[in-house]
Amino acid sequence: MFGHDKDEDKQNDVPQEQSVTQAPQPDGTLDDSMPPTPPSQPDGGLPFVPPPRPAGPPPAPDAPAEADTVVADSDDLLLIKQEALKELSPLVDHLEQSPEEKFRTTMMMIQASDDEKLVKQAFDAAKAIPDEKARAQALLDVVNEINYFTQQPDESNT
Repeated sequence: MFGHDKDEDKQNDVPQEQSVTQAPQPDGTLDDSMPPTPPSQPDGGLPFVPPPRPAGPPPAPDAPAEADTVVADSDDLLLIKQEALKELSPLVDHLEQSPEEKFRTTMMMIQASDDEKLVKQAFDAAKAIPDEKARAQALLDVVNEINYFTQQPDESNT
């Protein structure tokens, strides 16, 4: 029924002969020291046998990088960041952004580059934010950036 041959069903009902075999070695000979392969289950499937564990300790992780290599990588990253900011500055106006997104982008550029020339652009973007609460926060952020750029060094620490 349903595409099965009746002879196949009869063959499945016949108990299979259960035999015990030994695992062959890589050279093809049988190894008597290995445990025998377990017999098949009544349904014809083999029982779960966990895979063998690898011999020896696990491989050691890569050695940590030298301190001077990390510094060189950081220096490289800073150079890339400076170059990316220089390339980004004239392109920011080409981005399709809401006034709030433009403000956040400009603030990110100010904080990443310490370029106080961008504060005016951030101020203009903040004034254009329509939501009063978001505009108030943006204007406060502009004031904080101006404070950062105009703070006098504390003479008591020198």
